[in-house]
Amino acid sequence: MAAAHAGHAHDHAHSHVHANSESDRRWLAGALVVIAVFMLAEVFVGIAAGSLALLSDAAHMLTDAASIALALWAIRLAARPAAGRMTFGWKRVEILSAQANGITLLLLSVWLAYEAIRRLIDPPEVTGGLVLGTALVGVVVNLLATWMISRANRTSLNVEGAYQHILTDLFAFIATAIAGVIIVLTGFVRADAIATLVVVVLMLRAGFGLVRASCRIFLEAAPDDLDPTEIGQAMAARDGVVEVHDLHIWEITSGSPALSAHVLVEAGRDCHAVREDLAHWLDHEHHIAHATLQVEHAHPELIALGTPPEPECAEIHGQSHSSPKAVRH
Repeated sequence: MAAAHAGHAHDHAHSHVHANSESDRRWLAGALVVIAVFMLAEVFVGIAAGSLALLSDAAHMLTDAASIALALWAIRLAARPAAGRMTFGWKRVEILSAQANGITLLLLSVWLAYEAIRRLIDPPEVTGGLVLGTALVGVVVNLLATWMISRANRTSLNVEGAYQHILTDLFAFIATAIAGVIIVLTGFVRADAIATLVVVVLMLRAGFGLVRASCRIFLEAAPDDLDPTEIGQAMAARDGVVEVHDLHIWEITSGSPALSAHVLVEAGRDCHAVREDLAHWLDHEHHIAHATLQVEHAHPELIALGTPPEPECAEIHGQSHSSPKAVRH
């Protein structure tokens, strides 16, 4: 029996990830400074103008700042090497961060929806000029912050969570600016609350997306772009393979798929060569560099003509796929 892990490019991948993390931290830190400075100014203007849209934008920007700070902390933790009981390191802290960002978006959207509906029913006085001026500055600030975070690695769900916060805030400022124009030109103060409801819809969409994606990783579901059935059948069809079972595909963290499987090899074939072929194919075709393959020879009678072979394990814990070439008496 042979069991091995396909990690031939581990050192190179580790240094590449480390370089990406450093770059991500720089871009996120720059966006954090921009957001924090403008947020403080917007609170004062929002109070002076009596604008819920501006105060809601400021509240959202507070969660933006918190989400970026959380993302920075998660990146720092995720860079720690595997040690002790943390055999995968702290990589899933980034997924916790993304899930927290999604949940805060959902909670904040509920509060803003309540306040917006209340102001639709009983609208207060709103200073349209201050709303418009601040919103236009906010658009510029958020464009800058969005551009900064877009330069980071958005395949990371952690970075994507912070990006979604900033992006929805950008849309919020655009909606608020439109509301400010309407108030200045027509005096229709309910436009402020309507703009807030538009932002709520965007926040709900982004929040649900982040929570769904993070839950899939925590439940160890296969990534959306990797079909376990298709991959298992293709593995079973590789030269020298009789059967693949106990197949599992999951993500350690976003962008880091992993696979494990029990592979039965034709009698007389080199198990190590078959394993190397499968590991190379998985890495090259599906970008699965973390593949743990338990490889052993199938019993000779499994190679004869007849019916497909039955799995040799007493209890199967994953998908099973038989080679079209390997059948039984």
